[in-house]
This record gives sequence, structure tokens and C-alpha cells, in this order.
Amino acid sequence: MTEAYIYDSVRSPRGKGRSDGSLHEITALDLASQVLASVNDRNELDGHEVEDIAYGCVSPVGEQGAVISRMAALKAGYADTTSAIQVNRFCGSGLEAVNIAAGKIKSGEADLAVGGGVESMSRIPMGSDGLGGMADPTLVFQEYFVPQGISADLIATKYGYSRDDVDAYAVESQKRAAKSWEEKRFDKSILAIKDVIGETVLDHDELMRPETDMQSLGSLNPAFQMMGEQMPGFNDVAILKHPDVEKMNHVHHAGNSSGIVDGAAAVLIGNEEAGTKYGLKPRARIVSMAAIGSEPTIMLTGPEFAAQKALKRAGMDASDIDVWELNEAFAAVVLRFMDAMNVDHSDMNVNGGAIAMGHPLGATGAMILGTVLDELERSNKQTALSTLCIGGGMGIATIIERVN
Repeated sequence: MTEAYIYDSVRSPRGKGRSDGSLHEITALDLASQVLASVNDRNELDGHEVEDIAYGCVSPVGEQGAVISRMAALKAGYADTTSAIQVNRFCGSGLEAVNIAAGKIKSGEADLAVGGGVESMSRIPMGSDGLGGMADPTLVFQEYFVPQGISADLIATKYGYSRDDVDAYAVESQKRAAKSWEEKRFDKSILAIKDVIGETVLDHDELMRPETDMQSLGSLNPAFQMMGEQMPGFNDVAILKHPDVEKMNHVHHAGNSSGIVDGAAAVLIGNEEAGTKYGLKPRARIVSMAAIGSEPTIMLTGPEFAAQKALKRAGMDASDIDVWELNEAFAAVVLRFMDAMNVDHSDMNVNGGAIAMGHPLGATGAMILGTVLDELERSNKQTALSTLCIGGGMGIATIIERVN
């Protein structure tokens, strides 16, 4: 099978996903098109070389509908011959899109492709596409569906993570993100987003709160306790599915959960021949990819199983991975993954994560893959695994190896 190489990775800054956020006046189409245009400009492509684009988008309605990847490609100056697809695997959409692009390269369907994603959460709020099957009472009862925050608290309860544990992790995420920006670790991939007259509206992740400490987090009330304990009583639903849990411990809140933000990202992937033809230097090789389904009530433990599947496909062990990147949907998700996979915190999310910088749903997977690629080069290490938990009980993972 043909090897798939990463030639470039670009992302926007993450803007606060509110009406007062810097990217609120920038449409999702403009976010996506500016990132795609940057891929062309940075690599001196003229728009016809990329054969296909896969883009993640979790709420594909309104201005994010109509196969936004195709519209963004046209606006970015790609050729009419460049096809595109919009992908929704909830929080794993951006990485799924990258994996689709890599799969096209590996199979020989394309020589050069782009995988990425976009989400304007300030303009298209989470859940704008409706609840779909999650609103079907028969399915809800059958699968013991609960909101993700309840699932996160279930993980914390089941595996013994205290409020101090999750808050301490959140404080460290903020510190690492702030240090990474101070040391300009993201400069290689960040694209400043501009308005219609060419003025920069955002050139940094604006959600960060580097002053965060245990005291400030300690003042926040648990976000999911009321929905768990009062009507409709989701704690009881979770315990019915997990009877080993006697009483839920609610530990998550806005300060130790992923932030709502706007953002877009793109990863340029191709085979060796395309790199030679267009003068591109490979930065990493896609080693293996995996997606799995997991138990829907606890929902957010999927990364463990996706990582194990990707490692098995690559003939690798966890000890073979130098750097790990797991989307910080909730602090307990990362704590559980590190324990299950025996990963040291010094090797996990070394530049901070979504607790500090935010989680633009459809774009995050592509963003964290670019982040870990930059980190491999910065730290002179070789292998990395990126993974995300996914709503409804799924997980996705991708292993890359740096090309020296």
C-alpha cells in the first residue's frame, strides 16, 4: 500500500465561541477558506494539485451546511476539479477527515489531499442540527443515554478521580498552553484570521486563562450536579447501567472541561510522488489509523480502545509512542486514559489542550494532529499518537512518525 505523508498543517487561532468572541463576525466559510488558501500559499501550489478535501463539521446546518468544504475550496481559489466532502463523527470529525484523506492516498485514489475541519460555535451553537436519534425515547431507554457531562462525572466516580484531581489537571493545562504561546511553539502552524478588508482580527488562542489556580477553580460549582440529581435524574440512569457505582460524584465544571470556541484547520497529505512533483518536503508519515465504538453511557472512554487498535495495527506498544495528544473534553477523560494506557503526564498534551484553548468540534482532531507534529519536530522525537473521545460512545486515533 502507498505511504501517506503529512506535508503541512495549518490552523486558525481559537476564538471565544460567544457573541463577544473575536471570530464571531467571521463566518465558518471564511474561516475554512482562509485556512485552505494558506495551504496553497505556504506550499506554492496554484489550486489544481489537491484532488480531494475532507472537512469535519459537527453542526452542518445554516452557513455550515451545503458541503462547506467544497464551498470553502472554491472561495480559497482551488480548481473546479477539486472535490470535497463534509464529515460528521462528532468530536472526532477533524481527525476522521484527516484519516479519510490519508486513506485516499494509501489506496491510490488520490496523490494529494487535504483533511481538516471547521466549527463556528459562536454562530452555529452546539446542537443546532437537532438531537437526531438521541431524541428517540425508545433508543434513549435502550442505550441508557446521558449527557456527556454526566458521562465525565461517571468516569471520575468509577475510577476514583476527586475534584482536586481534575482541577489540578486543568490548572496544568492552562500553564502548559500559556508557556507554549510564550515560547512561540504554535508559530509554525498558526494562521492569523483577517476580516473582509484584510485587517487581522485574531492571531492567538483567546480563551486561555493563565491565572487559573486551584483556588479560582474551587469556587466553581459542579456543572452537571443538578441534571444528575434532579429531574430528569440522569445519575439514576448512569447507575442503572453501571451498578458498581453507588453514588455519583460530580466534579466537572467550566474550568476543567473543554471550552466552546470557533476555529478551522487543514492538513496537507500526499504520496511520495506528489511531494517530489510539487517540491514538498514530507514532515511525517501516517503509520496507522483506527476508529471504534464503545459503551454509550460512559461514552468517553473510547480513546483507550481506539489507541490500542491503532497500536495493534502498527505492530507497536504504548511504550513506542514518544508524545501523546488526547483532546481534553473533560479532565477525567485524560486522567483515565493515562492510567489505562500507562502514559506519563509529562508525555501527554505537553502544550496544553482544549481545557485551556478550547474545542472547535469539527476542527479539533486536525488541530491536535498538527500540534503533535510540531511538537515532534520541536522536541526532536519520532512518534506520536493523537486521539479523541466521541459522543455516543466512540473513539478515534492516528499514529504518525516524523520524517527526519
